[in-house]
Amino acid sequence: MQESRLFKIVYHLLDKGRATAPELAEKFEVSVRTIYRDIDALSSAGIPVYAETGRNGGIHLMNDFVLDKAVLSEEEKQEILTALQSINYTQHISGSQTLQKLSAIFHLSSENWLEVDFSRWGNKGSDNEKFELLKSAVIHQKCIKITYANSCGTIKERIVQPLKMSYKSMAWYLKAYCTEQQDYRIFKLTRIIDLEILTDGFCKRAFPKLDETMGQAYNTIVLRFPRNMSYRVYDEFDQTRINRQENGDLIVSAEMPEDEWLIGYVLSFGTQIDIIEPAYLKNIVAEQAKKIYEKYTL
Repeated sequence: MQESRLFKIVYHLLDKGRATAPELAEKFEVSVRTIYRDIDALSSAGIPVYAETGRNGGIHLMNDFVLDKAVLSEEEKQEILTALQSINYTQHISGSQTLQKLSAIFHLSSENWLEVDFSRWGNKGSDNEKFELLKSAVIHQKCIKITYANSCGTIKERIVQPLKMSYKSMAWYLKAYCTEQQDYRIFKLTRIIDLEILTDGFCKRAFPKLDETMGQAYNTIVLRFPRNMSYRVYDEFDQTRINRQENGDLIVSAEMPEDEWLIGYVLSFGTQIDIIEPAYLKNIVAEQAKKIYEKYTL
């Protein structure tokens, strides 16, 4: 307990520069006499900490003192603090304490430049709660029971072993091992309707590469968009996949799964999209559009 307090005193002095014994006693909930014993212990251990009396006195460290092995460049220090700042905003355990300690050691401050909100508009934070539950299950290796809506419209319960959280193409996914299918699966967080952390644990395993696990084929889809759809095209496709034509049209070539999701995605552009390849996809989309028309035609 004393060892932990000694480190905290050093961190505090590095961060604040100077403190009085009563201030430290109140902060660490010990007596002033205990603080002076701690200062003696630190000094005996070679930490250049001093106590001065008088109006401007107090307890302080020798100027320019830094902990041993902090041999990072200024840029590397700032990168570490920035990374910890982003972790802190996802409410990682002890993130803010770690950030405070390293800021003190490096004599740097990390600006609050980043805010992460996982919830959708109008969601009131339930997506944030879902993310935290899943993160906890991954970290503590606990099985979870989820109610999931897949791309075919089927809603069913599954028990999975959560392995990793993944962010791709403006969406969060859970990489997991499905106990029912006895295989690896990827679940989109927004399609997880309900979840429950179970008491059953599991042994950590690596999630294989996609081309080793997913039986679903990803074929090359080539699409044409008019200039006025640029905002969506650049939102949803990598720039290297976009070829701008002289007339302003955008040709996109990307590997995408040929399933119900793709049909719905193409239809979401209405008439502002042309399917170039594969040709047979045109008939599939046209047939689905016809069904929609017939459904809403009086």
